[in-house]
Amino acid sequence: MPDTLQPALLQSSPILDYEHPRIQALLSERGWSLLPEAERIGAIYDFVRKDIAFGYNSGDEIPASQVLADGLGQCNTKGSLLMALLRASGIACRFHGFTIDKHLQKGAITGLAYWLAPRSIVHSWVEVWLDGRWLELEGFILDAAYLSALQRRFPQARAFCGYGAATPNLQAPGVEWCGRSTYIQKDGIKHDFGRFDTPDDFYARHGSNLSGLKRWLFVHAIRHAMNRRVRAIRQFPG
Repeated sequence: MPDTLQPALLQSSPILDYEHPRIQALLSERGWSLLPEAERIGAIYDFVRKDIAFGYNSGDEIPASQVLADGLGQCNTKGSLLMALLRASGIACRFHGFTIDKHLQKGAITGLAYWLAPRSIVHSWVEVWLDGRWLELEGFILDAAYLSALQRRFPQARAFCGYGAATPNLQAPGVEWCGRSTYIQKDGIKHDFGRFDTPDDFYARHGSNLSGLKRWLFVHAIRHAMNRRVRAIRQFPG
């Protein structure tokens, strides 16, 4: 990566608000910046994947500090938190925007929520610079407990699309950090919007998933039912 690009891919933004006291306290507590680069990325990735539950926030464009406070998120919001923590720890990263077919969410989203969801849902992953190459990180979206519940619920599944996953092998999706790209929804991607320095740039150009009355219903009622559904799936007996 040319040195001229490095500053832009380390900066904060209204969404990547890593100067926020909540994020600064976490950084101080965890000491990630003291780790070698690959370990640093892995530790931050594991925190976002495992400690931030899969779930639905009030919107895609909320700041990373709010995602941390919520303790949950989906592809776009968990991605914002991952980017903020990486940049605050000196790791250059960027946003890659897509759409996915809403069928990928069927099962995790049901009833009125599924009906209201747009056919093509805004999706993203995070690209991180390590050892002279870009790695694509998407496997952080589903927390370990939720993914394990899906694997128990569908023990014979290999190629799988639904419940927030789209992967060629549900039983071994390759979401663990091993110094290479990770995916969990890649097989559901429909349209590629390209790469952006920040999620702010992407949403300014392409917008987010809901607006108007649908957005109001989602924020005040529907997302709470969606999160109850996700919690129920996570408790599927082992």
